[in-house]
Amino acid sequence: MKSLSLRLRVFLFFCLIASGSTAVALVGLWLGYRQLGDPAAMSAFMTSAIVSGFGISGLVVLIWLLFDENISKPIESITALMRLRAHTDVAAGMDESKARYLGDLAPAVTAFHQKLAASSQATSEAIARQTERLKRQRQQLLQILSDIPIAVIVAKTDHQIVLYDGQAAALMEKEAPARLDGSVFDYLEREGIERALEQVKQHEARRIEIALKGHSGALYSGHIRLLGERGDYTLMLEPLSPDAERPLVYDFDLMNKQRSSALDDTALRDLCFVVFDSETTGLNPEKDKVVQLGAVRVINGKLVPGEVYDSLINPGVPIPASSTKVHGIDDAMVADAPDFAQGCRAFHRFASDAVIIAHNAPFDMAFIHRQAKDLGLCFDHPVLDTVHLSAIVFGGSAEHTLDALCERLDIVIPPEKRHTALGDALATAKVLVALLPILEAKGLTSLGALKSEIRKHSRILKVQD
Repeated sequence: MKSLSLRLRVFLFFCLIASGSTAVALVGLWLGYRQLGDPAAMSAFMTSAIVSGFGISGLVVLIWLLFDENISKPIESITALMRLRAHTDVAAGMDESKARYLGDLAPAVTAFHQKLAASSQATSEAIARQTERLKRQRQQLLQILSDIPIAVIVAKTDHQIVLYDGQAAALMEKEAPARLDGSVFDYLEREGIERALEQVKQHEARRIEIALKGHSGALYSGHIRLLGERGDYTLMLEPLSPDAERPLVYDFDLMNKQRSSALDDTALRDLCFVVFDSETTGLNPEKDKVVQLGAVRVINGKLVPGEVYDSLINPGVPIPASSTKVHGIDDAMVADAPDFAQGCRAFHRFASDAVIIAHNAPFDMAFIHRQAKDLGLCFDHPVLDTVHLSAIVFGGSAEHTLDALCERLDIVIPPEKRHTALGDALATAKVLVALLPILEAKGLTSLGALKSEIRKHSRILKVQD
C-alpha cells in the first residue's frame, strides 16, 4: 500500500466502504427475508437489494469524487509544492483557494515557507557577499586558462574526460562530438595513450612527450602528465585552432563518480542525459518529416555549457504553411540544410552512451525511429519523458505541458525560442535539472527505480522502452 499514491489509496478506501456497506445491506435483507418466511416476497427483496447496492455505490462514488477534488488533490498539490520549495530555489506560490476545505493547513504551510524563505535569503546573501571576490578570481583564472594556446584534456584513470578547454574542444570535434564524461578513446587511438601511460610509469616520470593519432587519421603531438597517485592524467596537445573561443568545460566531481556494471543500478547523478526536441512538417510520424533537431547534454545534474546539437533538416518535401506558423521554419530556411540522413547520424553520435530525454517522447521518438530505420541506425538508448517525471513529482492530476512545467519551476523560455528544437530542448533540460533533486529526495536515486515508478503513470502517456 505504501507504494500507491495518496489518491489511489483513498479511492481503494472508498471502494472498501462501498463493498462493506453493500454487503451489510444485503445480509440485512437476506435475514429479513428468512425471518418473513414468505417465498412470494423474494421479488420484492431482490428489488430492494439491487436498489440498495446501486444506491450505496452511487452515493459512495459521489462522496469520493467530492473528497478527491477537495481533499486528495489539494493535499497532493501541497506535498508537491513543499518538495519543490525544499529541494529547489523555486519560490512558487500556493493557491490557497484550492485548499479551502483543509482548514488552516494551506495558510500554515504558506507561513512556514515564507519564514523559511526569509531565513534562507538572509543566509544566501551573507554567503554571496563572502564569495563574490572568489567568484571574480575564479572567472579571471578560467579566462586565462581558456586563452592558453594548448589543447588540454584531463581524464580519470578509466579514461573518462573531466575537463577540456576551448582548443581541446576544437580538436575533439574533428574526431567526434566533444563531450564531458566521454571516453578519451572516442577521439584518440587507445594504443598510443596506453603506451604513453606505461612509459610514464616505467620511467617514473611525471611528464613525457607523446604523438597520438586520432580516429580521423590526424596526428597530434604534445605531452602527457600524471595527476596524483590514482593514475589520472592530463593531455596537453598542440591545438589545431589556436584562436578557438569556447568556455573551459569541467566537472571535477566526476573524479569520484562510481560506474555501475548494470545501467538500471546506475545513480541518476551518474547518468549522461541528452535532452532533445524536434520540429516537423506535421503531426503524423508515418508521413511527415523532421525539419529541425536540437539537443543539449546534462551531466552530474547540470547542463554542460557548449555541448549542443542544433541543426535544420531539409525534409525533401514542402513545409506546410500551417506548420511554419508554429515553428517559423519555411522552405527557404532548409534549402541548403543537411538531409535527415546527415542530421540523424550527427545526432546519433551526439547521443552516444546517453539516456535520451524528451517532453512527450513518443511523438519525437516515433519520427526518429521510423526514419532512422532506413539508415541502419539503432536508437536503443533508454528513453525518459518529462511528462512522467512531472506526474511523479506533481501528481497525475496536475497539468504536464512544457509551458505549465516551466511556469511552475520559474523557467523562462524566450518567446522567440519557443517551438524551436533547441529552445524547447533547453527548457526541457532545465525542467529535468530542477526535478532531479526532488526525485532523489523521494527515494528514486537509480535509473531502475525511476523506470519502475514511471510505469505507474503509463495511463498519462505511453512509456518508451
